Amino acid sequence: MKVEPVVLDTNIVLDVFVFSDAAAIPLRQALATGTLQWLATQAMRDELARVLAYPNIVPRLSFYQLTAENVLAAFDQHARLVDVPAKCSLNCSDPDDQKFIDLAVAHQALLLSKDKAVLSMAKRLLRQSVRVLPAMK
Repeated sequence: MKVEPVVLDTNIVLDVFVFSDAAAIPLRQALATGTLQWLATQAMRDELARVLAYPNIVPRLSFYQLTAENVLAAFDQHARLVDVPAKCSLNCSDPDDQKFIDLAVAHQALLLSKDKAVLSMAKRLLRQSVRVLPAMK
């Protein structure tokens, strides 16, 4: 079985582990079966922890009977932490998203993001052997 590396932006992580978004079901299954290997850095985990404390997210956690600790435990279970790669030659218009692009390029990984700044780079990233999608297909 070939395992494909994948980089998930924070919104995709929320879709999978908080909101149980229907579009995220194939991704959740691929992570559970090991057909995708989720690559992340400590900075990505730290960003997720910050986002989970946002005033608009805390009530959603409660609604889904989750805690930030539950979501971070899912991150720890499924993500493989790797070193922060060197900055790639492509620049994202949103500096907060650069870390996802750099990691995807370094590992030639599938990049899942719904962020407009990242999605607008899809053609340039494809030339770097990085596919960018808003959800699993």
